[in-house]
Amino acid sequence: MTIIRSPYPDVPIRDLSITDLVFAGITPTQTILIDGPTGRAVTGAQFIGGVKALAGGLTARGYAPGGCVALMAPNIPEFCTVFHGVAWAGGTVTTVNPTYTPHELQHQLNDAGAELLVTVAPFLDTAREGIKGTRVREIVLIGPGADGVPGLAEFMGAPLAAQAPVDLDSHVVCLPYSSGTTGLPKGVMLTQRNLTVNADQLLAMADLQPGEHTVAFLPFFHIYGLHVLMNVYIAAGGTLVTMPRFDLEMFLTLSQKYRTPRMWIVPPVALALAKHPLVDKFDLSFLTQINSAAAPLGADVAEAMGARLGTAATQGYGMTELSPGSHVSPKGKGRKGASGVTLPNTQCRIVDPETLTDVPDGADGEIWVKGPQVMKGYLNNPVATAETIVQDGWLRTGDIGHFDADGYLYITDRLKELIKVKGFQVAPAELEALILKHPAITDAAVIGVQDADAGEVPMAFIVSANPPSLAEVQAFLDPEIAHYKQVRRLEVVEAIPKSASGKILRRVLRDQVKAQA
Repeated sequence: MTIIRSPYPDVPIRDLSITDLVFAGITPTQTILIDGPTGRAVTGAQFIGGVKALAGGLTARGYAPGGCVALMAPNIPEFCTVFHGVAWAGGTVTTVNPTYTPHELQHQLNDAGAELLVTVAPFLDTAREGIKGTRVREIVLIGPGADGVPGLAEFMGAPLAAQAPVDLDSHVVCLPYSSGTTGLPKGVMLTQRNLTVNADQLLAMADLQPGEHTVAFLPFFHIYGLHVLMNVYIAAGGTLVTMPRFDLEMFLTLSQKYRTPRMWIVPPVALALAKHPLVDKFDLSFLTQINSAAAPLGADVAEAMGARLGTAATQGYGMTELSPGSHVSPKGKGRKGASGVTLPNTQCRIVDPETLTDVPDGADGEIWVKGPQVMKGYLNNPVATAETIVQDGWLRTGDIGHFDADGYLYITDRLKELIKVKGFQVAPAELEALILKHPAITDAAVIGVQDADAGEVPMAFIVSANPPSLAEVQAFLDPEIAHYKQVRRLEVVEAIPKSASGKILRRVLRDQVKAQA
């Protein structure tokens, strides 16, 4: 067995909750959160006070400790307060994509067992529809109450002075949803220990400076934005400038205004930074690093972006099931096309996915990861957990890659069936199930195909005697799915290729598309 380890020493495993770790990096008088569009600022003292007051209110109302709170909101300072208020009270936060339809929201609320939903006024109609048939007892709005729904201020109570007692190794503090390597979205159980260790692992290599600002458009409901930005930056004494949705001009304006030395992005933004004419209107000479993750970034795009902006373009690698980080590129030490080196306290193997034996050095195989940041498992899904976390605690990532002689990881392919649209996961099985509800479609399969703007987009193959058009399929799906999941290409076929056991052979369909390109 060939094990790849970090070139950096292990970090101590500290007995802290994630909120304790974040609080430790805060200077009370410093501004730690800024609402980008308005400039509204939150100091460290205000943040800590809000977290403790919300924790007290949740405890008094019986939502914590032990309860699950759903949080469906854009990137605003209060997102951070709500997340840590629930965590401080000993609860679990399930983060929800605010573009979800009521159908998608209902599925997550039911699966997570959420009893409270915190959202914002623009999503109130979706929230009301989505909680039907779930255990949710109340909806709370960030900001003032509206239409009979209480505002967050009404949920504040007597401050909870200390972290509610929790078992750091077993208590699930965060429950984001991921498709893993296959199937429908599943609740990823991340413990207090998972998050605190991964924060320390990332901090050991990030060289973040106290007072350092960065613009946070990466959504906090996604583990990349939630942990790498929200938790790690605040824990490092930094300041987050929040953006509720990505807009290139606003992103560049805020980056220039706050002279952010680092940008944290996804590949479609890298493409815009490399090619969009708007970039030339801004002074970005203060940049020292641009880090991309959530999906592979092409070496040519990375090089073009770095050359245009005169800075280092680096990548990281991870997944929700890894809390999320396992590999990062140290500042100033990126390598063309590489996703970085292994984090401290982390081991890796490159394994033949068929024989489950280690491949020769430098050869491609499935990336397996082991370390204290590996998730506890999938909620209510022991079968999927056992398929993902195998003997001795190794997590099968479903990604194909190799290491070079210096320990840099390169991602070359994917065993996973999920599709990455602008860094967001789309589960083919979820789309297929919905497409098959169309009365004219008798069979369907969905794969991801390359797209210059989004990285990948869903393409559907359908079997139908009277096939609907792409526009008709899109109209059929619209009420059921978030916009980024929408099918963008459609092909009518005589039969869907399947294995003897009936499993869709998506690799055959991908090969067909490549052959036609």
